[in-house]
Order: sequence, then structure tokens, then C-alpha cells
Amino acid sequence: MPTREEAESLVRSWGFSHVFTWTDGRNAHYSPHSHRGLTTHLILRGALSITFADDLDLVKKTYGVGDRVDVEAGRVHEVWMGEEGCEYVIGE
Repeated sequence: MPTREEAESLVRSWGFSHVFTWTDGRNAHYSPHSHRGLTTHLILRGALSITFADDLDLVKKTYGVGDRVDVEAGRVHEVWMGEEGCEYVIGE
């Protein structure tokens, strides 16, 4: 797994200009919300699960270390962190 600095540099290379690392505690939850622009999340530690309100079957998909999760602008989603919490690089 890359260092935090390497991971942030990688996310910048994907074309994101606002890049930062964020940490959530165990079992943190973000109620349904959306963002104005495309966002990406590169998981460094732990795991997160996400659902998208426009999915017909509302499948909760879990992502772990090394996974990249993109969320399109305006797409409503809900997020749960795992038992270990989650540290991830966000690109906006």
C-alpha cells in the first residue's frame, strides 16, 4: 500500500485538484447525500460500504484497502464505515 503522500499524489494524477486524506471512526455513518462534483475515494485502511439511492435493488457494496470508489456529481449515496473505521484519500 502506498504512503499517504503517494496515495494523494496518485489521486491528483487522476485529475482531481482538491485532494486530502480523511479518517472516520468505527461504524461511522453518513446519511443519504450528494456532492456537486465527481468525487473519488481511495481506501488506505479499513473499509466502507456504500449504497446508491438510484439503484433498483439498493445493494450495499463494501470496499477495502486499495479500492477506488467514484461517486458521480449529484448521485445520492449513503455510507457506513467498518468495524476498524476507515482512512481514505478523497479527490474532488
